[in-house]
Amino acid sequence: MWYSYVTVSLIVLIFGVILARAIRIVPQANAGIVERLGRFNRVLGAGLAILIPFIDRLRPLIDMRERVVSFPPQPVITEDNLVVSIDTVIYFQVTDPKSATYEIENFIQGIEQLTVTTLRNVVGGLDLEAVLTSRDSINAALRGVLDDATGKWGVRVNRVELKAIDPPASVQESMEKQMRAERDKRATILTAEGEKQSQILTAEGARQAEILRAEGDAQAAVLRAKGEAEAIEKVFKAIHDADADDRVLAYQYIQQLKEIANGQASKIWVIPAELSGAAQKIAEAFKEKG
Repeated sequence: MWYSYVTVSLIVLIFGVILARAIRIVPQANAGIVERLGRFNRVLGAGLAILIPFIDRLRPLIDMRERVVSFPPQPVITEDNLVVSIDTVIYFQVTDPKSATYEIENFIQGIEQLTVTTLRNVVGGLDLEAVLTSRDSINAALRGVLDDATGKWGVRVNRVELKAIDPPASVQESMEKQMRAERDKRATILTAEGEKQSQILTAEGARQAEILRAEGDAQAAVLRAKGEAEAIEKVFKAIHDADADDRVLAYQYIQQLKEIANGQASKIWVIPAELSGAAQKIAEAFKEKG
């Protein structure tokens, strides 16, 4: 009896193993290479797949998404014989799982080594200043070479970026001193320009103030003269309208002599020559009334 249980258990176990080896589920954005009796058979896409147990073999799945790999810093010699350390970042994607499996043993390692050699060729033809200021052109050159070389591996290089470019410590110190000197020079120039502009604006302001002051004095003088002229015109008009004769004028003249004599600055009183004529006019007026 127990032999039958053992037999059934063995059959179930064998069936389970066969079923497990026959059914494969490939996740999304992955691809699998199926080999039948050691030779390439087909490429499995995402979903459920049935294999022939012990005949078909599924190789490790290949990620079909875009991948980002950062390579360690690499020493590179520039045209002016300076050693710089450059970090690179590669963005690539597997487009043909079969080629990525059979055309190269390890396509990531191949991309890394190809990046290093290409980087040395490109940077070797540039001096340090050009390397520091020509990242875009270096990236484009690397991407073109890598994309051409990796096409037969079933890999497409989308982008290449230089993450860091580190010159030697002595060169960095010299560059920092040069940049500091340039900043100090620009600051001195800006300060001098500011002082110059300030002096120009101050002089311009003083000149404008003098011009405005002179214009104001001139306008005030014109207005005073105009006012005096209008006052004289009104006095003469009033006299004309009143039809004043010589006797009235003579009397008014004598009345104003008292005001002239009361001036604070008057030390000597000079009797005008017209006083006798005015007195004569007054005397004639009294005679006529008598």
